[in-house]
Amino acid sequence: MSANPPASHPATPSTTPSPATSQAAPARRSVLRGSLALSAGLTLAGTNLAAPAFALTGRPEARWGVQTGDVTAHSGLVWARSDRPARMIVETSATESFRRVRRHRGPLLGPGTDFTGTSLLRGLPAGEQIHYRVVLADVDDPRRTSEPVLGTFRTAPERRRDGVRFLWSGDIAGQGWGINPDVGGFRAFEAMRRLDPDFFLCSGDTVYADGPLQPTVTLPDGRIWRNLMTPEKAKVAETLDEYRGNFRYNLLDRNVRAFNAQVPTVVQWDDHEVRNNWYPGQILDDARYGEKDVDVLAARASRAFAEYFPVSTLRTSAAAGVEGRMHRVVRYGPLLDVFVLDMRSYRNANSPGRQADDATGILGAEQLAWLKRELVRSRAVWKVLAADMPIGLVVPDGSVAFEAIAQGDPGAPLGRELQIAELLRFIKHRRVTGTVWLTADVHYTSAQHYAPERAAFQDFAPFWEFVSGPLAAGGFPANKLDSTFGPERVFVRAPERANVSPMESPQYFGEVDIDGASGDLTVRLRGDDDTVLFTKVLRPGLVGQ
Repeated sequence: MSANPPASHPATPSTTPSPATSQAAPARRSVLRGSLALSAGLTLAGTNLAAPAFALTGRPEARWGVQTGDVTAHSGLVWARSDRPARMIVETSATESFRRVRRHRGPLLGPGTDFTGTSLLRGLPAGEQIHYRVVLADVDDPRRTSEPVLGTFRTAPERRRDGVRFLWSGDIAGQGWGINPDVGGFRAFEAMRRLDPDFFLCSGDTVYADGPLQPTVTLPDGRIWRNLMTPEKAKVAETLDEYRGNFRYNLLDRNVRAFNAQVPTVVQWDDHEVRNNWYPGQILDDARYGEKDVDVLAARASRAFAEYFPVSTLRTSAAAGVEGRMHRVVRYGPLLDVFVLDMRSYRNANSPGRQADDATGILGAEQLAWLKRELVRSRAVWKVLAADMPIGLVVPDGSVAFEAIAQGDPGAPLGRELQIAELLRFIKHRRVTGTVWLTADVHYTSAQHYAPERAAFQDFAPFWEFVSGPLAAGGFPANKLDSTFGPERVFVRAPERANVSPMESPQYFGEVDIDGASGDLTVRLRGDDDTVLFTKVLRPGLVGQ
């Protein structure tokens, strides 16, 4: 997303925010009191919020809450962060009372991973509510343990009739709009929590490491937006610790912590985890950066990302840093496979996109081959392609280059479009059914239907692409469409000017509900004010019609 942060304004006196009020969750999940604990002293404009001191007195604390990720029918990942070196211990139970407990010995949390760690839980029952609590044991005296931090999640079903319901969105703390407790913080997370989904697909731009915050921003109508400040959010991130601080920042929001403790996440990245519109091999011409080599910045950012999110294909250690890959398949029962794509790490350089031969494209040759194999292997009724960028929406990068796939030429595929054409042709000819594309990135919500009869390239089966976001960032006008693949914009809700604040416009997320009896997939595009803006029902075997 190409956008400049709002201009800076003078700071106002510091103010201590009052906590946002949480509404009760649905009956099958209780309010998780332990997940909301965070150290006192959060301050607003003009005062920085430092990370907790790692004092060794007292007991360890897990002040940043808990998270779960990449949950399947029989496994899941649990994440926590300590305030000092500690052993992570996870206890699971089928009941909220924890009458019968299974104990999972987790990793040592130390400075090499910024005191974060992830535990893999195996042997879980399918389609069941799992209650868990994380306890941190002091490495010098294991009898000194933290207060337990509570969480819950539902494992994927093994039976088709159980159905699946999940949410998706992206774009958090972008374009100068950070945590503003005056408006309840990141309110969209509370709206999503109340819907109590099986999981949340976070479609990238999980942080804005390149978007420093100002203590205050004056809105066009004269109102003042006030940002919660930390040292790491006052400048662009370059060092590993600065990237880590960007991921910690979102966890200061009580809505985020409550959501994380209740809803598992399937997460991917896009550009702002590193720097706006980055690509491998890029050398920056940006005075804000002392480090100009984007590959160096991306390595630091990916390590921080892997430390702060539970991702099944990523591993971190003090010695090796980050290992693994972002793209993966999360199998969520017989109805759904989620194909998490990485459109950032393997792409070629942003360009005018008019080349007639492009083997690298936006996915890279190796990832494309992997995706083809996994799509053919999938037996799920629905195959969600979780893309961090849209297909037919024109996303520019400066005056002549393009950031996504489309480049505004309505004719035959060129540039990165060639790779997408190859993929769409493969899906048609191998008779891969039930593909639906979900994305965020462009900071508005819309639904596009792609059909060969409207397209310059016609060797593909019709499909739908749904866009949602931002969750906590600036809103932007709708992008132009490129007709190479024949998109028709069936619905759009977008502001008319650039970088509209969350005070002025709703934030957006999407809901996908797959019915176990019929197999129908219903998409709802939602606002954070509980409104349903658009609904589309897709039927197995009739997708794209």
